[in-house]
Amino acid sequence: MFQTATSVLDWLGIIAFTATGALVASRKQMDVVGFIVLGTVTGIGGGTLRDVLLGLPVFWVREPTYVIACAVVSVLVFFAAPIPQSRYRHLLRLDAVGLALFAVTGAEKAVHAGADSVVAVAMGVTTATFGGIVRDLLGSESPVILSREIYASAALAGATVFICMVTVGVSRELALAAGFAIGLLSRAAALRYGWSLPRYERPGPGDPPPQ
Repeated sequence: MFQTATSVLDWLGIIAFTATGALVASRKQMDVVGFIVLGTVTGIGGGTLRDVLLGLPVFWVREPTYVIACAVVSVLVFFAAPIPQSRYRHLLRLDAVGLALFAVTGAEKAVHAGADSVVAVAMGVTTATFGGIVRDLLGSESPVILSREIYASAALAGATVFICMVTVGVSRELALAAGFAIGLLSRAAALRYGWSLPRYERPGPGDPPPQ
């Protein structure tokens, strides 16, 4: 049952991230091939890097159904893209869901592969953010991960909560749910209230030197 739950969450994350890639393609007025390319690299990018770093067979090479699903979702968005009044708002919402889902499923897959806790958290963050980085770079957008808003740190929070709960013996189903909730709420609150981490500011000429 647990593997089924993990697989469902993984699929939901791929669909959500694929849709964000396709929405970026719509903002750039690409053709259907552009939608498929951008949607697919966004949907499978993070998981691909995770599997390569962990020395695992790349998941979509084993199961090409993932690539087919990404292409189908991208084409559906191609025809539905003119409908939303604000594509960017939908993009950010879907991105938040995909981020939270991939943070916990990426960490869980790393644990399943035998990685220790620190590596598992890092793989959760990698899975959650890399696809979005590729999406934004290919779409000539400013990468969301470099914005002031809480983004990678939301994935870090979700993955850390999942790993900590598993480490102390909490069931993986509950740990997955809690990690997902923390990641999603962190990102959603950042979008709603404009939360951000402190940013480095260069001292001005008249500022006293640091003690």
